[in-house]
Amino acid sequence: MVDKLEEIKTRFTQIGVEMTKPDAMSDMKAFAKLSKEYKDLEKIVIQYEKYKQILDGIAEGKHLLNTEKDPEMRELAKAQIEELEPEKENIEEVIKQLLIPSDPDDDKNVIFEIRAGAGGDEAAIFAGDLYRLYQRFAERMKWKAELLSFTEGTAGGYKEIIMTISGEEVYKSLKYESGVHRVQRVPATESQGRVHTSAASIAVLPETDDVEINLNMSDIKKDTFRASGAGGQHVNKTESAVRLTHIPSGLVVECQDGRSQMQNYDQALRVLRARLYDMELQKQNAEISAARKDMVGSGDRSDKIRTYNYSQGRVTDHRINYSIFNLPNVMDGEIYDFIEKLRIAEHNERMKTNADSEA
Repeated sequence: MVDKLEEIKTRFTQIGVEMTKPDAMSDMKAFAKLSKEYKDLEKIVIQYEKYKQILDGIAEGKHLLNTEKDPEMRELAKAQIEELEPEKENIEEVIKQLLIPSDPDDDKNVIFEIRAGAGGDEAAIFAGDLYRLYQRFAERMKWKAELLSFTEGTAGGYKEIIMTISGEEVYKSLKYESGVHRVQRVPATESQGRVHTSAASIAVLPETDDVEINLNMSDIKKDTFRASGAGGQHVNKTESAVRLTHIPSGLVVECQDGRSQMQNYDQALRVLRARLYDMELQKQNAEISAARKDMVGSGDRSDKIRTYNYSQGRVTDHRINYSIFNLPNVMDGEIYDFIEKLRIAEHNERMKTNADSEA
């Protein structure tokens, strides 16, 4: 492990030199990549320096035990070794975790999309419930949630709703929420009191920018139309809503919640970039899942990941077979327990994979 850490320290020093060169920022894409690598390696190098100090202390203690005749000095050396050995084990565990390849998107903001699935009006109502759930979670995490676009359901809720969530390490937490969420309850529209099962799908897309996605503007077709939903005095009077079509991929994005055509255009462009970037991620995830079937962070949009059972007050995450019997609190945004257990499950899987690759 020491040899690998020395290589990392050498690379860290090399990047530091490259970033101070006069022409370092001439290529912003390359500079951004270097900055991210430098930040990631710095965490490992700091722990490695502490690790070397501990190893030196243990070696010094052992040397004294082998050479010193004074009983008092030998006792001091023995005490030093006994004190440093547990610290050595602890920092080795920390370093092993840091050496696991991290998700490069963890510190990004996200485009958060919720769509009603099977279940008709009840599915749209459930999509609205999920929207409020994640709004509350964002508030608890001190993040900022901003509505981009929505289509209301005929009986309430939303057929589709898209928002951005920005803050510290948003994608790191919310990436586990992608997939199909299922609800089992008696709908308000049900006169016979029968339990219905409905669903809504969630897609969590890391937000990207010009540096990371090479978007050719000549490949984008822009259309404008009159907004049809809530939005103020301009609704149905000016063509403020924007539709962007990415011709090579066929992706279509519409935004109409902004107060001006320019604002809607900027918002639609953000969503389009995120979806294009996500398409590439999905290709990578498909390759990963072929070799790692039990990876909880694959983000497969078709996977049923969680069930909200109202009659039993239970919420179950099917990926880790974990249930909470406190549905009202979960619907009020208390989902951190699920996220933390999913993070641990993925981390353990990564450690196992990392160990297998080194064996």
